Amino acid sequence: MKALALLLVAAGLLGGAYYAYLKQMPSTDAGTTPTQAISLTGVRADLLQIAQAERTYVATNGKCAPLPELVSSGALAMERTERDGYVYSVECSGTEFSAVSRHAPAPAGSPIRYPNLAVDQNMQAHEIN
Repeated sequence: MKALALLLVAAGLLGGAYYAYLKQMPSTDAGTTPTQAISLTGVRADLLQIAQAERTYVATNGKCAPLPELVSSGALAMERTERDGYVYSVECSGTEFSAVSRHAPAPAGSPIRYPNLAVDQNMQAHEIN
C-alpha cells in the first residue's frame, strides 16, 4: 500500500511539472499559444513565397498584380490562398506591394489573439493592424 501511495505522489509531481513546463513554453508572437507557432511559421513562409512571386512579376511586367492574377499567370504556384483561418491577399500601389495575411479576431474574452502579418517588397515580415 505504501508503494502505491508513493507511485501516486510521484505521478502527481510529474504531472504538475509537465503542466508547468507547458505553461512556460515560449510563443512566437505575444498573446499567441505555443500550438499557433507552427501555423504562424507556415503563414510567414506562404507570405514570403507570395512576395517573391510578386517581386518577379513586378520585374517582368513593371506593375504589381493581385493574388488571383499571380496564380492564374503561373507566377505563383499555390493551390490555396489561405491557411488555418488566415486569408492571403496582395495590396498594390504601382510597383510597391505587401503580401498580407488576415485572420478573423478571436471571440470576445478569449486570451488568444491572431496577429495579422504582412511582407513588403523588401521581403520584411511584420505585424499589421
